[in-house]
Amino acid sequence: MTAQLAFRDVARGRLLQARLEQAMGRASQPVTVMHVCGSHEQAIARYGLRARFPSNLLVQMGPGCPVCVTDAPEIDACVALAQQGLRIVTYGDMLRVPGRAMSLEDARARGARVDVIYAATQAADIARGSDEPVVFFATGFETTAVATAAVLLSNPPPNLFVLSAHKWVPAAMDVVASAPDTRIEGYLAAGHAATITGHGVFESFVAKYRRPVVVAGFEPLDILAGLVLLVEHVLDGSATVVNAFPRCVKREGNRRAMDALFRVFEASDGEWRGIARVSRGNLSLRAAYAAHDASVRFAAKLAAAPAVAERADASECRCGGIMMGLQKPTDCRLFGKACRPEAPVGACMVSTEGVCRIWHEHGLADAEGSP
Repeated sequence: MTAQLAFRDVARGRLLQARLEQAMGRASQPVTVMHVCGSHEQAIARYGLRARFPSNLLVQMGPGCPVCVTDAPEIDACVALAQQGLRIVTYGDMLRVPGRAMSLEDARARGARVDVIYAATQAADIARGSDEPVVFFATGFETTAVATAAVLLSNPPPNLFVLSAHKWVPAAMDVVASAPDTRIEGYLAAGHAATITGHGVFESFVAKYRRPVVVAGFEPLDILAGLVLLVEHVLDGSATVVNAFPRCVKREGNRRAMDALFRVFEASDGEWRGIARVSRGNLSLRAAYAAHDASVRFAAKLAAAPAVAERADASECRCGGIMMGLQKPTDCRLFGKACRPEAPVGACMVSTEGVCRIWHEHGLADAEGSP
């Protein structure tokens, strides 16, 4: 392995930690930054990085878990189609996410046909092998939306229908930054999403909110290096976009992927679970793909679905405040008690990218995780 690929070099890690401490040493008050990705939180927890952050540096997780931000009514719609006899395929981490009344796993336990897939191409393969409608409940950010778009651009079978819950991350960053009570002074952006969008997508955000954005990868050294740059820019009052993941990210991103994404999808307003109605934060199928749009093809079934009431304790869930960077998991009285990975109340406890589940599984509530 070359020196450039030695992502877990202990000596380099200590140097970065020292540089981070040196930077925070000149801070006159605590600095609060946000990483906008569940994969960053996973790496921070897995490698024990949070215990090594200076005590006056607060690192919050934002709305970067695609499972967590899928709105309950979107799940309700998919459950309704499943209960009316349609075959559903979706990614595995969506199964246990609670809708207002039940999850897809609950519906499957009651006889609905819900299958797990690992790639959008599998949805098309299943439809080709069937003579019945197959509904792909398509979730995730721009990374998975590109895969869905590729399937719809590749002569999909006529019996494949997409129920899109795809979302566009930069739009949610606007909501966080414009919140009147936000404390976030800089953002660590997700490297994998930026391989699609390019880091240039954040330039208008930085110009509007005058806060720095650093694009970072997911190895421990990537995160430490990204945080060093982010903190230095915050303390210097420098609002700019920094690409700390140049081995994968370019300013213009992957133009072919972006072209495919926006040939199939268009930005639309939509609810992000527990956060807000995000302007242009959802990705809806364009009219040209209405023949494969489950919300169009099965509109009558969706309209006929009975009204759903939310479970009694859902109002106590603090997932929204946590993903806005206003609270931490331990601020929720349900955390680790009524809400656990085996019995989640909030979406943040379901996914392996959800901050509540990450904190619960890594024991961060009582140790290093209390900023």
